[in-house]
Amino acid sequence: MSTARTALRRAGTVTALTAAGLLAAAGIASAHVTVHPESYAKGATDGVVTFRVPNEEDTASTTKVQVFLPTDHPVLGVLVSPPQNGWTAKVTNTKLKTPVKTDDGTITDAVSEITWTGGKIGAGQYQDFNVAFGQLPDDTDQLTFKTLQTYSDGKTVRWIDVAQSGADEPENPAPVLKLTAKGAEEGSTSASSPTPKSTDGSASSAASSDSTARGLGVAGLVVGVLGLAAAAFALVRGRSAKAS
Repeated sequence: MSTARTALRRAGTVTALTAAGLLAAAGIASAHVTVHPESYAKGATDGVVTFRVPNEEDTASTTKVQVFLPTDHPVLGVLVSPPQNGWTAKVTNTKLKTPVKTDDGTITDAVSEITWTGGKIGAGQYQDFNVAFGQLPDDTDQLTFKTLQTYSDGKTVRWIDVAQSGADEPENPAPVLKLTAKGAEEGSTSASSPTPKSTDGSASSAASSDSTARGLGVAGLVVGVLGLAAAAFALVRGRSAKAS
């Protein structure tokens, strides 16, 4: 086999492996449990947050989702949606170490956990779980909602890792809601008229990836094109050398 043909085959193999690796990474990036919208103003009132839970297993369904709400910076006035698609929610309250003073009085307990069971998220699907709140805290820059996702085969994925400043994203990051300065509109939903991205709570096909996944996909295509172009050039050059 000629050197040029060998180079072409090697380039094709490298291109395929690179593209496969990048697409796999894109799939992982898009399979995280996330909260929407990504940010709210500090102290926002009467809003809704949506926890989006994708199923990342091919042979098992998600059958239980547990979201843990912070109690050091509590979310007040939490309400969950009525049962939908078989899912029912169990709400757990916890007595606060530090009561919160509001215009309506002093709050001594708050929701610390919401557990959804009874439904099913199949392969290639996701489920939106909506949570309404009365008031968000105004004394922190973000809220971390550690989440446990349990599958029908008994496996539990712990979305509890907290990203550190300057470090790579952890393998199983916890959903994080950014809290911006009051009046800031950087991708946040208005406190007076919240508009969550999805409110029906139904399981749907995961038809789109996040920006990271799209970027990795484009990078894979660019690498592939460059690799094939280099191999083609080597093949043509080899033929020209033989002809001379």
